[in-house]
Amino acid sequence: MLVALAGCTTPPSAPPAPTMPAPAIPPAAPPAPSPAPPPVAQPPVQTLQVTTFQSIPGWNEDRLREAWPAFLTSCEVLVRRPDWREPCMVAREVKGADEAAVRLFFESFFVPHQVFNADGSDQGLVTGYYEPLLRGARKRGGRFQTPLHKEPADLLTIDLGSVYPELRNMRLRGKVVGNKVVPYPSRGQMMQDGALAGHELLWVDDPIEAFFLQVQGSGRVYLEDTKETVRIAYANQNGHPYRSIGRYLVDKGEMTLDQASAQSIKAWYAANPARREELLSANPSYVFFREEKLSEPIPGPKGALGVPLTDQRSIAVDPQFVPLGAPVFLSTTQPNSTVPLRRLMLAQDTGGAIKGAVRADYFWGFGAQAGERAGKMKQRGAMWVLLPKGQGGPATAAR
Repeated sequence: MLVALAGCTTPPSAPPAPTMPAPAIPPAAPPAPSPAPPPVAQPPVQTLQVTTFQSIPGWNEDRLREAWPAFLTSCEVLVRRPDWREPCMVAREVKGADEAAVRLFFESFFVPHQVFNADGSDQGLVTGYYEPLLRGARKRGGRFQTPLHKEPADLLTIDLGSVYPELRNMRLRGKVVGNKVVPYPSRGQMMQDGALAGHELLWVDDPIEAFFLQVQGSGRVYLEDTKETVRIAYANQNGHPYRSIGRYLVDKGEMTLDQASAQSIKAWYAANPARREELLSANPSYVFFREEKLSEPIPGPKGALGVPLTDQRSIAVDPQFVPLGAPVFLSTTQPNSTVPLRRLMLAQDTGGAIKGAVRADYFWGFGAQAGERAGKMKQRGAMWVLLPKGQGGPATAAR
């Protein structure tokens, strides 16, 4: 038994050793959060990206020869630029009535570039404009009580691109007060204080039509006192940004966005005489005009490129993104419709409301029918710019 007991580490009758509580250990502090990784730098979106003619929807279906006269008018200006000189010189020898020859010319001398917005999307707004006909007189009287104004002598226009190349196509407008240049008055300010007295060019019979003439940028006026028709062309602008009165009415709950056409705005204006000044003052931009004589056959109004616009083949663009004068293939739809409208256009104009890369204003031509189409056009669309081979696109747009 002694031997057996000697082999045990603890005698069987001995009580178990008391269990001592483990010393209290404070809970471990949570690990410090890792610093957030720096945001991954997104590469800038290339505004113009090279593609192929075959990838352009509708390219093979368009009658390119119908755009040929508009292209030749662009070349009147572009031929003076080194990168455009060769294609514009060769174009003089192309038979414009020959569809195959015109198509071969564009596909031989140009590279298509699809236009993208800064966020990488390829769709944008396509609106319409036209050349209206107003009724007026050279002298105020009777129903002709609304003035169209010529450019005031005190309006300064400063081309910022001449000092800062990165600000090309940007202008500052104002006037000198004392020894400072201050902003020029807004539309509402000029309407209230009569700042443009003495600068009347012509008088017309309808304030809302005069307003929309400023939106279009040019138009014709039949003068009842002299029995002649003259063109009123864009001369300058007061420097204030364009604001849509359609958007103003939508924001005020007067109509829905889908209802905001030129026709519905005019109807609202007629039905709300007490609020007419409020509505027009919502757009601080004001356009000044100059008179041009008309000749037969009557050409289209001149756009920002300085050449006449061509019905349904000219568009207004933002020259910060799309080179003025360049061919642009536009893929959109007919006004208030899903019917495709795909054709080669020429970027020959600009506009205060035309801002952004994929953004175009489609020129419908002259008269009431063109105005009906333009007033209803608020479509989505995509754009492809044709640049001469060897010419790179504009700088990228920051994301």
